[in-house]
Amino acid sequence: MIRFEDVSVTYDGAAEPTVQGVDFEVPEGELVLLVGPSGVGKSTVLGAVCGLVPHFTGGTLRGRVTVAGRDTRTHKPRELADVVGTVGQDPLSHFVTDTVEDELAYGMESLGIAPAVMRRRVEETLDLLGLADLRDRPIATLSGGQQQRVAIGSVLTPHPQVLVLDEPTSALDPAAAEEVLAVLQRLVHDLGTTVLMAEHRLERVIQYADQVALLPSPGAAPLLGTPSEIMAVSPVYPPVVDLGRLADWSPLPLTVRDARRRAGSLRERLTELVPTPRTPQPRTPQPTAPRATVPRATAPASIEALAVRHGRVEALRRVDLTTAPGEIIALMGRNGAGKSTLLGTLVGLVRPAAGSVLVGGAVPHRTAPRDLVRRVGLVPQEPRDLLYADTVAAECAAADEDAGAEPGTCRALVSELLPDIGDDTHPRDLSEGQRLALALAVVLTARPPLLLLDEPTRGLDYAAKARLVTVLRGLAAEGHTIVLATHDVELAAELAHRVVVLADGEIVADGPTAEVVVASPSFAPQVTKVLAPQPWLTVTQVREALA
Repeated sequence: MIRFEDVSVTYDGAAEPTVQGVDFEVPEGELVLLVGPSGVGKSTVLGAVCGLVPHFTGGTLRGRVTVAGRDTRTHKPRELADVVGTVGQDPLSHFVTDTVEDELAYGMESLGIAPAVMRRRVEETLDLLGLADLRDRPIATLSGGQQQRVAIGSVLTPHPQVLVLDEPTSALDPAAAEEVLAVLQRLVHDLGTTVLMAEHRLERVIQYADQVALLPSPGAAPLLGTPSEIMAVSPVYPPVVDLGRLADWSPLPLTVRDARRRAGSLRERLTELVPTPRTPQPRTPQPTAPRATVPRATAPASIEALAVRHGRVEALRRVDLTTAPGEIIALMGRNGAGKSTLLGTLVGLVRPAAGSVLVGGAVPHRTAPRDLVRRVGLVPQEPRDLLYADTVAAECAAADEDAGAEPGTCRALVSELLPDIGDDTHPRDLSEGQRLALALAVVLTARPPLLLLDEPTRGLDYAAKARLVTVLRGLAAEGHTIVLATHDVELAAELAHRVVVLADGEIVADGPTAEVVVASPSFAPQVTKVLAPQPWLTVTQVREALA
């Protein structure tokens, strides 16, 4: 169905090809997973399938890509639209209408599908992706995860033969991700749809793949094989594979179920051992809720009886939250639960309808931005919102000047997070993960006492995520308070002292990470599921204990 014949892509101004030697086939009715570290060219390979590369992006494509017999060099994206459905890393760039239902129908209208068929397919897709309650909602009012489901739905309704998906679960909560992946599996198995998908959260998707194509490094030819074969040599792999490598299991397990069947002897070795603390403890001891040990006027952030409304939607209600210096808090919950709204109130972007919010003793929405930036910094879901310069070097220089920091401070942070970004690179030419690292470095340059991150691991591979964890741990050890909204249960297990779970705008759980995530089937990390009932959260803990 998809055929790459010795394909290379070189962008204008680049000295070397972004990808080269791409030569493999994706058979009809298979799900092929494209994996590799951040910045190796996965999005470029996907773009070549739908014609965006090179017709939209520019550059030079050598070799040949055919989809259902159509050569993408001679067929522009609009001439492939009836065959290929594409969802990129940024769902907002796909939307052309205002409401959910209109967006689901738009692609079919463009292809001239009969109204009766359109109506039926819209209803089916609303049910498949859990969007029925959102059908009349303006897309601009949806959470990032809800928008991602709408973007996926908009390419499903025309019933394409091929789906090209770039990080389709990156903004989804665990339950929603499982629903979307179940839909994709049904399309592959029952309807013969061909799926080519890039995804960094391999713990979610590796078991669904028929084949895996590994891009090991920039410009290197991909390796194609079964999931087990590729995971044995891949530089990126999920925690369950990491645990299998540590325990020397062969073949490597790809699912929690496979690992549990082999974990008996490992559990016996760990019976008398105790997990080591993952991070420095916060400077002020944090008892179970309610948390009133830190005076409101001196707490990095303090929220009392907070309510926020977006039109008729009550986004937050009766929220109480107090943080301590050096504490790392993970905000979790399903898409639309109010996580981003809560972060918005702390940085002054959202005005409360009731209750109070204090950040370092100041009311955020009444504090001047120049004063507020020295109290709190936010890295949003869309990091490009913070980036406006033409090069990485100029972005870093501006960040140093705005923060009153020593020249080179921001650049050093960028190098720590992603070592291979060049000074002359334009931020728009970075991958989503690289843009996120740059935006994080810009915010960290001012070293605000309170750091807020909204889905900080979108687009990050496991190595980049590990570097992020190291940086955030260091900041917490220096006394910075970190609040991150995330669906990444592995990140929460590795990093957070405390997990706060939101549901329908209310806090439904608040406590130490081990207590909250172990008690939740949705939010438990893979290692916890494999080694239950023992209290292990991460492979790092297991490795240190065995050593």
